[in-house]
Amino acid sequence: ELPDLIAVTPGIRPAWSVVGKDDQKRVVTPGEAVRSGADYIVVGRPIPQAADPVAALAAINSSIGVEV
Repeated sequence: ELPDLIAVTPGIRPAWSVVGKDDQKRVVTPGEAVRSGADYIVVGRPIPQAADPVAALAAINSSIGVEV
């Protein structure tokens, strides 16, 4: 019997953060990742590089239905 596995999905970019060519070959939005089965998403630069990182995180949470 296999143990329960979790899906950690890197390369997450909110639609508002993708400008021009991204350095990752495959990126998806937070919503796309969650709908595809991600248990955890890895969002890197879009949060710390935002003018307001707290607002950026709130927008991401809202886009996937997470209330904090």
